[in-house]
Amino acid sequence: MTARPFAALARPHRDDVRIAVAGLLGGLLLYGLGLRSSPPLTPGLPDWAVLVTLAVMSGAELLRRTAPRAALGVATAAITLDLCCGGLIATVVMFTDIVYAAVLYGPPGTARRVPVISALLTVLATVVPVTLLRDPQALLIGIGIGVITLGPAWTGVIIREHRNAARAARLEAEQTALLAEMDRTQAIIAERARMARELHDMVANHLSAIAIHSTAAQAIDDPGATREALGVIRENSVQGLAEMRRLIGLLRDAKHPGATAEAQATPTLDGLEALLEQARVNGASSGLTFTLEDTRADGSGARLPAPVELAAYRIVQESLTNALKHAAPGEVAVRITHRPGGPLTVRVDSPFGDRPGPRAPGSGAGLIGMRERIELLGGRFEAGPEDGGEHGAGKEWRVRAELPVREEEEQR
Repeated sequence: MTARPFAALARPHRDDVRIAVAGLLGGLLLYGLGLRSSPPLTPGLPDWAVLVTLAVMSGAELLRRTAPRAALGVATAAITLDLCCGGLIATVVMFTDIVYAAVLYGPPGTARRVPVISALLTVLATVVPVTLLRDPQALLIGIGIGVITLGPAWTGVIIREHRNAARAARLEAEQTALLAEMDRTQAIIAERARMARELHDMVANHLSAIAIHSTAAQAIDDPGATREALGVIRENSVQGLAEMRRLIGLLRDAKHPGATAEAQATPTLDGLEALLEQARVNGASSGLTFTLEDTRADGSGARLPAPVELAAYRIVQESLTNALKHAAPGEVAVRITHRPGGPLTVRVDSPFGDRPGPRAPGSGAGLIGMRERIELLGGRFEAGPEDGGEHGAGKEWRVRAELPVREEEEQR
């Protein structure tokens, strides 16, 4: 790795070049007019020495941003020689600008030390001349030193603090905007996932029945069976269309003229019997029977919160859809249990194995949706084959979900 040339590292800013040129030309003009800032402190120095300090100070101005500490060191030596020569006001003005730039553009250590050193120099330049000369006019020396050192240094401190505060506020605003954008993105993703679950759960059941019965109608050369299959297809098509309309209503604003109360109705566990009745119609040709065992009637009169009932309803609905797609002939048992203070338990057992006749393809989205619903409510979800089912020696596919019910929500 090779180091870059110093000239490339210290390339002056264009504004600094303008300041240096303006200071140099102004100083030459004052020199030509014979205007000096003060009488020389050291007689005998050549008259052209002020031009040397003027040129050195102009060169230091070129480094005020790129190398502020180096510029301050060079400028301090130049101003010292300039005061000894009875120099030019342009040189003094450029020195104050370099002190200001050292605090504003320099590293934090320089920004802290320069004001302190300037204050000490001002105090010394005030106390020492007054003590030695015992003349009140000696205070003017301290005032002059304070004007060219302490004033610019503290001006740089104030402006630097304002810039740091503005930078911090800008960073905070950018972070706030970034967090807001992340929240918005997560909200969009969550809403899309919710609508994907609703679309799958509301429509997949009907589409699966349509796919199974349409395949059976094509495969079986029996007019009676074909009419029966077409009847099931039509019924599921009508119901699927109604579900789609309700879903479209959910996507609309509640204040929109096209939104209706019916579109926003939320399914509850009271509709399980109708859900199973539809499953019995759809699964009759596949040798499937459906039973419901609901033991929630415990005499407490408690009502479950709407999110819990909706999740339980959708889990049963998706489990029945999966049974229509994949289950072997047999009994599909749905069990709903709940005791006061405990979770709502949903369990669906269906025969697991090969089945004759047509089957609807599956994508696995239903299991993902059920798991997401349970996780959002903080519950537990299990799905998979079980050996030695309750209805025989074969395997069963079991879906089991536990939905927590808080006691205060249960009593509402």
